[in-house]
Amino acid sequence: VRDRFTRTSVAFNIPTIKTLTIVASNDINENILMSLEKQQHAIDTFGIGTHLVTCQKQPALGCVYKLVELNGSPRIKLSQDISKVTIPGRKNLFRLYGQDGKALCDLMTKMDEEEPKARTRILCRHPFLEKKRAYVTPSSVHAMYNLYWTDGEIRHPLPTWEEARKFAQEQIQSLRKDHIRNLNPTPYKVSVTDELYSFMHQLWIESVPIGELS
Repeated sequence: VRDRFTRTSVAFNIPTIKTLTIVASNDINENILMSLEKQQHAIDTFGIGTHLVTCQKQPALGCVYKLVELNGSPRIKLSQDISKVTIPGRKNLFRLYGQDGKALCDLMTKMDEEEPKARTRILCRHPFLEKKRAYVTPSSVHAMYNLYWTDGEIRHPLPTWEEARKFAQEQIQSLRKDHIRNLNPTPYKVSVTDELYSFMHQLWIESVPIGELS
């Protein structure tokens, strides 16, 4: 289409024709966008409606608010499905970055733990699998929690939609390409400290009923 605009512009000596905006719509989804990208399209604007508001790949939001602490006392939800076991207690969250500026992983800590430091080796553990662990030496560490609402009041000015959009784009840019690729993306790691791991599993053991045989 862009080529035709250019040729028409030259043929009729109307320069503005070659600068016309090309708009594409009609049930455009993520797969179509990726396909067009590979074809090196000349489209300027996409009109996306249906698949933006209906969320084709996940029409239902599969998340539930879970209680992790009550009046200062940690709580844990137990389940035969390990993915549904909660991580108890109030926590902090930090993002660890490598030398290339890309995010290595997120690290959860207990609220009273010392914050992880840049250029310091940190043991990062899988929350549930004992043997999955790694030492990480981040080039930089960023705190991820900002408390905006507490005790029924807004404590800090909420970001504007422009600021929220810019922040989201910056976070996406900080991820490795294999984490955000469309086909078989690499799962992004969310780890816990050794102290939080031990605390969680001790509470897990204490909370599981002990069977009795006679």
